[in-house]
Amino acid sequence: MWEARVRRRSRRFSVLVVAAVVAGAIIVVVRTVHADPDCAPSTAGVRIAASSEKAELLRQMAADYSRKGCGKVTVATMASGAALDALADGWTRDDGARPDVWSPAASAWLTLLRQRARSAPIPADAPSIVKTPLVIAMPEPMATALGWPEKALGWGDVLELASSEQGWARHGHPEWGPFRLGKTHPGFSTSGLNATIGAYVAATGVSGDLTTRDVAAPKVRRFVQGVERSIVHYGDTTLTFLSNLQRADDAGAAMSYISAVTVEEKSVWDYNEGNPTGDPATLGRHDKPEVPLVAIHPKEGTLLSDNPYAVLKWASPAKRKVAADFLAYLRAPTQQKRFTEHGFRSLDDPLPVRILQVPAPKVLDAVLASWAELRKPANVLMVMDVSGSMEAPASGTGRSKLALAQSAAKRAVGDFGPRDRVGLWSFSTGRTELVPIATGTRDDLRAEIDRLRPQGATSLHDTALAAYRHVQDRARSDTINAVVLLTDGRNEVQQTITLDHLLKGLRGRHPVRVFTIAYGADADLETLKAVSDTTRAASYDSRDPGVIDRIFTEVIANF
Repeated sequence: MWEARVRRRSRRFSVLVVAAVVAGAIIVVVRTVHADPDCAPSTAGVRIAASSEKAELLRQMAADYSRKGCGKVTVATMASGAALDALADGWTRDDGARPDVWSPAASAWLTLLRQRARSAPIPADAPSIVKTPLVIAMPEPMATALGWPEKALGWGDVLELASSEQGWARHGHPEWGPFRLGKTHPGFSTSGLNATIGAYVAATGVSGDLTTRDVAAPKVRRFVQGVERSIVHYGDTTLTFLSNLQRADDAGAAMSYISAVTVEEKSVWDYNEGNPTGDPATLGRHDKPEVPLVAIHPKEGTLLSDNPYAVLKWASPAKRKVAADFLAYLRAPTQQKRFTEHGFRSLDDPLPVRILQVPAPKVLDAVLASWAELRKPANVLMVMDVSGSMEAPASGTGRSKLALAQSAAKRAVGDFGPRDRVGLWSFSTGRTELVPIATGTRDDLRAEIDRLRPQGATSLHDTALAAYRHVQDRARSDTINAVVLLTDGRNEVQQTITLDHLLKGLRGRHPVRVFTIAYGADADLETLKAVSDTTRAASYDSRDPGVIDRIFTEVIANF
């Protein structure tokens, strides 16, 4: 039935013969629930921390369920890696309201938690609620140039292109430039974690379990490093890549942004529907892309996002009862159909492709440690606003906005690796270089961040362009070249450049991505978003200063 629905769709969403992608989309607004499992009436409330690609759909289902009087279910969106860190550390108040159920995108996160926390608050068994496999998504003309769909493609083909100095010219398309791969951070995102595991498996050629000896083999390390060399930048979520690709497609430049991106199969369906966020509420608001993506299941095998449903050990008996009822509700045919209508695969849908097993915990840790050594290094300038408004208190915290930002920035500095080159500027009316861009600067960065003091107005436009040009002058082809700019205001300095002048100046020959953070209620989110969109980066909303620590973590996940 699933394949029949695919055949009825147009070629705009073509798929591999051996691994077709997901079904067409219809939002059904009015639904009956008489076929769903019965539940016992309850006043208990259950909070679920869910991965981003399914959170909005789960939220809709939870609202329908709650209206039945079975108990109130609340769904909070939280990246799988961020939830892992919070759970491993005991889930403090800074992590937000404590969930009763954790539903990451894949069971690999449960494996990592058990490895990192002796008393992990998760059960031995966590049933799946829906599934979607990892794919390599490529613009259709690029996949066709590689021989798709007649030829099965995989990580080996990606490495061949990534290692070639000719890039796409090798396949008769010099106008497409070098091969550019997009991939999320494996310590933060499921698609990035699964793609990293898949690359190690492809490098070894093993058909059985991956071992720590495999991970450490020189040949394997060279293979993985070759794949990582073609990375555009690492993202905190696939939304960054797919939203940027949609903007490029709107401008008739889809082929110039990215050659391939590792995402879940469901996300390819979302993109081809003109809805890269995957939010059911925005489905149909944007045209379908001129250049669609195709989903390529790596011939070496792929990993599965099985979306486990883990009831946490601290949940009360009443909450456990509601959680169990809601799990049965999600696994019932009515809800499984809703999942497939939005690009997932139902639990009983067979996958005509080899599924790779998640490595053992110690091997998974070895994979992540090895990747950290082999990943593409960063060349980053951090730019922090120290205008007078940063002295204002952050509501409900008892601290100033600057003090909160300083703490978050100092913690974020620790997420950079030893091969990353990082510098620091402060700015208000003017700007000051505090730490030159270089390796081994983490102690200097923390010390200078501690010394920041608020004064002056906000010279946003001039500073953004100067920072961009500063990194551009120091850009290297083998690094991720970027600016991270935090501000709590808008351009206040007279006789500065206009926004139009700024955006024109950000279209340089060497790609430098400007990741912006709108900090505090008065931040000019619209301008910051325009800056990030122009440089094909991402803009982050921290207008609630209390979430700045989480925001910094998400930003640094791009490197």
